[in-house]
Amino acid sequence: MPNIQVLAPHVADLIAAGEVVERPASVVKELCENAVDAGAHAVTVEIQNGGMSLIRVTDDGCGIAPDQAETAFLRHATSKLRSEYDLEAIGTLGFRGEALAAIAAVARVELLTRRQEDSLGVSLTLEGGVVTGKEEAGCPQGTTLLVRDLFYNTPARLKFMKKDAAEGAACLAALQRQALAHPEVSFKFLRDGKQELLTPGDGQLRSAMYAVLGRDLALGFKAVEGTGEGITVSGFTSLPTCCRGTRGYQFFFVNGRYIRSKTLAAAVEQAYANQKMVGKFPGCVLHLTVKLNAVDVNVHPTKQEVKFGREREVFSAVYYAVLSALDADHTRPQAVVATHDTVTREQLSLPLHDISHAAAVQTAPPPAWPEKPAFTRPTGTSRPAGAPTSAAARRPASAPEKKGPEQSAAFVWEPRREPAAPPAPGREPRPAPAQSREEVPVPPPAEPETVPEAGPQTETEPWRIVGELFRTYIVVEQGDKALLIDKHAAHERMNFDKMRQQDYRPMSQELLTPVIFTPQPEEGQALLEHLGELDALGFAVEDFGGGALAVRRIPDYVDPGDTEATLTEVAGKLLQNRTADDQKRRDELLHTVACKAAIKGGWKSAPQELERAVEAVMSGQVKYCPHGRPVCIELTKKQLEKSFKRS
Repeated sequence: MPNIQVLAPHVADLIAAGEVVERPASVVKELCENAVDAGAHAVTVEIQNGGMSLIRVTDDGCGIAPDQAETAFLRHATSKLRSEYDLEAIGTLGFRGEALAAIAAVARVELLTRRQEDSLGVSLTLEGGVVTGKEEAGCPQGTTLLVRDLFYNTPARLKFMKKDAAEGAACLAALQRQALAHPEVSFKFLRDGKQELLTPGDGQLRSAMYAVLGRDLALGFKAVEGTGEGITVSGFTSLPTCCRGTRGYQFFFVNGRYIRSKTLAAAVEQAYANQKMVGKFPGCVLHLTVKLNAVDVNVHPTKQEVKFGREREVFSAVYYAVLSALDADHTRPQAVVATHDTVTREQLSLPLHDISHAAAVQTAPPPAWPEKPAFTRPTGTSRPAGAPTSAAARRPASAPEKKGPEQSAAFVWEPRREPAAPPAPGREPRPAPAQSREEVPVPPPAEPETVPEAGPQTETEPWRIVGELFRTYIVVEQGDKALLIDKHAAHERMNFDKMRQQDYRPMSQELLTPVIFTPQPEEGQALLEHLGELDALGFAVEDFGGGALAVRRIPDYVDPGDTEATLTEVAGKLLQNRTADDQKRRDELLHTVACKAAIKGGWKSAPQELERAVEAVMSGQVKYCPHGRPVCIELTKKQLEKSFKRS
């Protein structure tokens, strides 16, 4: 066996740097976090060649004392911890004392810093972690760090870097996350001399979203507010019609720290169950504020993964906050009426920024949660699949219901009255600096959005049914708006909600002559394995031998001639959701039967049927079909007048 020996300090520093500094974006993240911890109100990040040749981060924070400048670059040197007890409640973004040492070990670094009480600052230069020069220097208050020739002394790491454009995009994405985490700080990003990001730093999260995500995307988000049991959830989540094809637009922050969390992503996506289209993912910018000793941030070198002391409660808090926001939304998609010679930016719905997918979380099934609920839900909301709920609100299932301990009723959602973002934990608020003359993007003035408390709905504006188009779309007039309602989608949602009720039992009809059909072997086996669920849907199915099935009873909403097609579609759903929990699988089955039971486009419908569908939509009971498609769009009088050149 080779001799065991202690590594040289320089080699140890390079290994440590490899854990903290993976690419230029890691440098941007660490230095911006240090700036925020230093109380900065404005942070400017400049890069060249994707950050490989130059990264300059300038802030107006508290600065570093001249006699402590060299100490700041030693490993495990920090001003944020004093004893092991401080690790139990970390309120700063940085705390390990590794960032500056790791960066200096793999680059050429220049430091320029001055405190407010000092007349002169200090200039410090390092190369490969070794100080090569130190002198007094005149400079503004704050700190400027120049990082040149990243990984010049670690060619093994250098060859794994991507193209400059990709590394620069990762740096921008890292700064965007910091801007969304701290809207009270103004962030500027310059790439090769060109400005690509500037946030106002006014403390409003919507302003930061407007600058980071772009106007079109930011205006498609709904405010989320909720608090209870020591957990506060605030921020914004996208409307079901604004969901995207990836999870790259999901941003989660805990006590001002950006994190990646499968738990939070699962909570958000379950809140959208039966409201969004299949294959689409909601976007969100959610801030969680928890007690400092209720979260462990010291579980990963990059500090982007955390461990919650009460994970189940955090899951429930996020789920019910997002669900409350979605249930409180009564807006409808706008119809786009464009003339042949005019197409507006809003009609194109083009995002203004290309958001990096580096923040996308991995796809994972939602975790299984204990039966005992952590919070009570607001009136009128439904529960996530597999999540705990009260016995009165429990959904039906073919299997016997589980009985859990008595619920806690301590969680109450309330709209928060302070829209401004609080200062980061561990920092005293400072007065906002005077705004510069440089133009910053700010969103257009809008009514403040809050989630209303649960309660009876107010009287809606009078409406009347004008008629029906193509025997598919109901035309409704309400004030200065014309509404087009998809009667099939609306009726499908009404059926789905009715079928999910606990005491629902479909009307069934016994067939004089059983329907015999031979499905594919896998489909037939899937049906035979779920006879209990089929019985709950109104089907009586049995094995007829030779791979054939006999159907002796069907629900009244299925035509006998459609029996084979319906059960084949149900079998496909069962095969697609083998690993899903009972509630999610049942919802997928209800999607199918609700669609089969709904009135179809092109059918002639009785006036009473149309009126029931319209009442459900106008009352806010029905907004999306179970597959996430909108059931109603608005066409305003102003849009029509513009099309006819009357405006």
